[in-house]
Amino acid sequence: MKVLAVIPSRYASTRLPGKPLSMIHGKPMIQWVWERTNASPLIHETVVATDDERIFKAVEQFGGKAVMTSGDHISGTDRIREAVEILQSDAEVILNVQGDEPTIEASHLEPLIRLFEKGIDIGTLVSPFRRIQDFQDPNRVKAVLSKEGRALYFSRSPVPHDRGDTENLQGCFQHIGVYAYRKEVLLEISALAPSPLEKKESLEQLRWLEHGYRIHAAQVLNAPIGVDTPEDLERVRSLLS
Repeated sequence: MKVLAVIPSRYASTRLPGKPLSMIHGKPMIQWVWERTNASPLIHETVVATDDERIFKAVEQFGGKAVMTSGDHISGTDRIREAVEILQSDAEVILNVQGDEPTIEASHLEPLIRLFEKGIDIGTLVSPFRRIQDFQDPNRVKAVLSKEGRALYFSRSPVPHDRGDTENLQGCFQHIGVYAYRKEVLLEISALAPSPLEKKESLEQLRWLEHGYRIHAAQVLNAPIGVDTPEDLERVRSLLS
């Protein structure tokens, strides 16, 4: 099973402009993501998909591979689809790793890739919530799973709600925004129109659920730290020191 990892990366960011090129101990963030993703022995090729010449040049400078894509894409999924088309990749599985996940590890990605040995179409990652304040934070997306690990719903609200014990986090999972798709499924879902639930929650994966696609989740013990704010960046710098 051939796996292509694509890292969508944009320069523009409301809370942290130029985020992919933010320096972390002498290396731009996008280099941390590329190197950690590419470290997995299950991944055959790792590529950055960007619409910015500065990011493209930075990737080339550290020896990575990048492709230039349109600046008009609304979602990372659309950017990944264009990258796959440009590369004319024969990979069977396409992995989507966000460009602002510098603490991602191969140990996070491998259980996700292994899901495709079971014949699934879309996979993602979740991690158990450990702190009630994180569970209540609308910036941390919650995933509700079936007994078999299939995603039933994603929300910014604290779900599932426990009427008997609001401090009970058993069965409460944080969604990690890393996805993998069979290539033909990626081409299908990138052609779908935005859906009502997606618009309400501002979560693209709800579009796929509303159209009947099944998303299976692999569990990891610790969630990587995504960088959205200057405070997140300082936290990551401290962690990676």
